[in-house]
Amino acid sequence: MWVRNACVFVLGEPLDAARLADALNKRPFQPCGGLNWFSEGWMPAAAHLEGMVYSARERHLVRLLREDKILPPAAIKKALAEKVATVEAKELRKVGRKERLALKEQVTDDLLPKALTKESSIPAFISGNWLVVDASSSTKGEGLASKLREALPPFPAALPRTKIAPHAAMTDWLAACAAPGGFELDEDALLKDGSENGAVVRVSRIDLTSDEIRQHIATGKQVVKLGLIWNEKIRFQLTDTLQLKRIQFLDVLQDEASQAGDDRESLFEATFLLMTEELGELIDALVAALGGLEQSQATPPKAAAVAAEPVETPWA
Repeated sequence: MWVRNACVFVLGEPLDAARLADALNKRPFQPCGGLNWFSEGWMPAAAHLEGMVYSARERHLVRLLREDKILPPAAIKKALAEKVATVEAKELRKVGRKERLALKEQVTDDLLPKALTKESSIPAFISGNWLVVDASSSTKGEGLASKLREALPPFPAALPRTKIAPHAAMTDWLAACAAPGGFELDEDALLKDGSENGAVVRVSRIDLTSDEIRQHIATGKQVVKLGLIWNEKIRFQLTDTLQLKRIQFLDVLQDEASQAGDDRESLFEATFLLMTEELGELIDALVAALGGLEQSQATPPKAAAVAAEPVETPWA
């Protein structure tokens, strides 16, 4: 239930819960069959729920399920070798490169329907103008946002662009030995030299206010990942692409959630509301610390809805 990573998208307009539920109910997950390598679709937001969307206090939880075929290259290689050997023995000739490629496609098509499968799911929640995807990579995050665009075209979700680039802000915070607002420096960071083949310095469990760290900054290195703690409630790593990694909800929140419900349903709702509220406030505070959103994303909802396409690389 607790989000571990966060790929954040800003929405151009508030989302209608009924429209979201109706759209996702029409696109349920279907098992990967035939010659398909993978299949994606929506599943109930949690194991004990039936609907594709779980909503509480205008916050919405969804979950995308993906099934991938597992077909090891060694299995294809073995089947291909057997096929080639059969053709050469039967026709008393050597199989050429072009024919071998065609045979490889043939044996792959033969094996695919019998391949084992692996399932993985990605949860995400929508709160206000934020879409937060619990994914460890931007590719997976964008994948879920794309599926929402298919279900709810044009679904105006875009990567947030702040007035201050995250790497510039994080470098300044580390140089000043302090982060703004309710944030404080943790004990880990990743610094990179700006040159093409620049050095990378990874530090962990170290005092980030030490002279050693400031010396790295003085030599031109920039911070691309920084450990932070927000309001003594949430520990996380901020990246230069505005992703939140290794999120830990600290004991004060865990205890508060555990005391909020007596059964599975009430505990689930209390945890969901607490998590989305705290993480939403963290994202708001983080964006504010980065100077706020650029004007194009800070316009009123109806005007912002026109700019629905995501930005591939912010702060380029």
